[in-house]
Amino acid sequence: MYLWWILLTAVLPAGPDSRIDFDHDVIPVLTKAGCNTGACHGAAIGRGGFKLSLYGGDPAADYRAIALELKGRRVNLSDPDQSLLLMKPTEAMEHGGGYRLDPDASAVARVTAWIRQGARRGDRDALPKFVSLEVSPQSAVVRDQESQHAVKAVAHFSDGSVHDVTSETVFQAEDPAAVQVDAETAHLRVLRGGRHIVIARYLSQVKPIEIIQPYSVQIPVVARDGPVPFIDRSIDTLLGTLGIPASGTADDAAFLRRVSLDLTGRLPEPDRVRRFLAERETERRLKLIDQLLDSQAFNEYWTLQLAKLLRIHAQPRNLRGAEKYHAWLKQQISEKVGYDVIVRSVLTAQGDTHQVGPANFYRTVGGPREQAEFTSELFMGSRLRCANCHNHPLDQWTQDDYHGLAAIFARVQQGQVIAVSSRGQVIHPRTGEHAVPRIPGSHFLEDSDDPRQAFADWLISIDNPYFARAIVNRLWKAMMGRGLVEPADDLRATNPATHPQLLKSLADDFVSHQFDLRHTLRLIATSHAYGRSGTTVRGNESDDRYYSHRIRQPLEPEVLADAISDVLELSERYGEAAPGTRAVTLVDPAVKSRTLDVLGRCSRQETCETTLSVQDSGGLSRMLHLFNGPLLNQRIASKRGRLSRLLDSGVTSEGIVEEFYLSALGRPMSENEKKFWSERLEAHGNPAERRAQLEDFVWGLLTCKEFVTNH
Repeated sequence: MYLWWILLTAVLPAGPDSRIDFDHDVIPVLTKAGCNTGACHGAAIGRGGFKLSLYGGDPAADYRAIALELKGRRVNLSDPDQSLLLMKPTEAMEHGGGYRLDPDASAVARVTAWIRQGARRGDRDALPKFVSLEVSPQSAVVRDQESQHAVKAVAHFSDGSVHDVTSETVFQAEDPAAVQVDAETAHLRVLRGGRHIVIARYLSQVKPIEIIQPYSVQIPVVARDGPVPFIDRSIDTLLGTLGIPASGTADDAAFLRRVSLDLTGRLPEPDRVRRFLAERETERRLKLIDQLLDSQAFNEYWTLQLAKLLRIHAQPRNLRGAEKYHAWLKQQISEKVGYDVIVRSVLTAQGDTHQVGPANFYRTVGGPREQAEFTSELFMGSRLRCANCHNHPLDQWTQDDYHGLAAIFARVQQGQVIAVSSRGQVIHPRTGEHAVPRIPGSHFLEDSDDPRQAFADWLISIDNPYFARAIVNRLWKAMMGRGLVEPADDLRATNPATHPQLLKSLADDFVSHQFDLRHTLRLIATSHAYGRSGTTVRGNESDDRYYSHRIRQPLEPEVLADAISDVLELSERYGEAAPGTRAVTLVDPAVKSRTLDVLGRCSRQETCETTLSVQDSGGLSRMLHLFNGPLLNQRIASKRGRLSRLLDSGVTSEGIVEEFYLSALGRPMSENEKKFWSERLEAHGNPAERRAQLEDFVWGLLTCKEFVTNH
């Protein structure tokens, strides 16, 4: 067994004869036995008339339930062994939850001693408070699959004391099929290669333990000329540790198509493809990236991306407000306004929503609680909603945080005119009283005319640990196909990034560059990791999260609709929008469009953040529509499109195929493809037969995986 840790401080055990503390000694026993989980007495309504707080999040309520309810029947002071608290989980009496505690175990002895000592909770102000949980190792590389490995948990208290709480800590593998946990000995056994997370829980804190078992022999990090950017240093180091080989660099055609789609949502035009492939300038990729970042197409596409995050959509009888909001957002993107300034404007906005674009933020969802949930998920990447009924089971957020943030928004009067009132409260469900406005995870706010100002100051502060990480993780996901943290709105210690230091470095760099969205996008686009080929090599075929190769992603519905229009040279009509309007520029996601419906557009009524693979991006309706619907068939056959133009111009069949390859796939045909199409597109004396054959070719091109994905 490997020795992974060295304890540098004295660890004080809780002996059976010492004073037993309810909060620190009894509750961990119930947590370890599973008594206060959501499936047992920690459920919202409890079980069998006995309710505990989830994972011991409210010790005072748990003490009342155990020691005071039912006239104290759950604890027997005269005969502790006969207490229901012990007889039920040891199954000395019938227990719906089954056998939970060994009557001979030290945990039972501890609870028995607490009852014998009078089953008191003690003066909480006079007793030391639990401060933090430390686990060791925090991260380890395991190479021997057959051996078991010890983990240790230490609790730190406010009086400086330190206790070994390994036996009271719950260790749970995120994937039990990957890591086997021995609950009695706190030993782990890794069952398969990869990066695995084990969660340690003691009282109110949870900590992740990262265990890595290489898939194969460690691969040396590729040496690069000059200083290695922090993105590639982080990506390459983990790939080397895991023993995953990296694919080579994508060719120029693949890179051009990829970066054009990622930065502008548009396919490169055939002439641009030809020019780019003909260039011999060594810095041509950097030049291309800068051109795309400064383009009008970038402004339009990234307005769409932020509009989806902000869920901009027309409320009933409020299309004007949505249009004003969308136009304001596009202006911010075009003028290169910092993301911090954009968010402050949104959070503190008020006025007529038909005149003040960002004020529509407060018409996106209804009610202060919904506003708190939306705001925390969007700007903090945190699911604060999990702390509505109880403290968050996997994060630091408490009910005070949730309802305190809701109280900040309670004074906002919603309607066409957004205003801040001197009145407006939410009720805290635990106290039954008005919740006090609170900065999540920090402090309660003093009374003010508009507490949103204090929240905005805290949120966009350079010291805020959530704000920058939430947006750079989303930028990374947009460019790389997967977030460093997934889901992107669930950043927490127990859902760590695949590359934690990379996420921190990206966030720090974002802040140091004045929250510049373009800067971070450029940083990612210029990395070797971004420029990798989508073609796998032996050993990285199953990698879907470590960026050893490009992750193939389905095109967004709006992007795919525009791509089809561009290739066919036939624009789609969207409701009452002017002819030629591109799907990525539409303000209202509910605008009438059978095409966008079939392609699976997001209504923005809820979050649009999903991670779809190529396999689950279709659906029967979409496939049937592509096979035999007007989206393709009628438009391919149109006399006004690209195919008709090329035929009327006398272009040969081979020339037509080449033109469609450049427009749809962003690359010329390979030699094998030239030979293939040359054999099948034989000269026909009958123009109708030739056209039918070419229409079939175009249809096949627009339904192939290479076209409908970004790779």
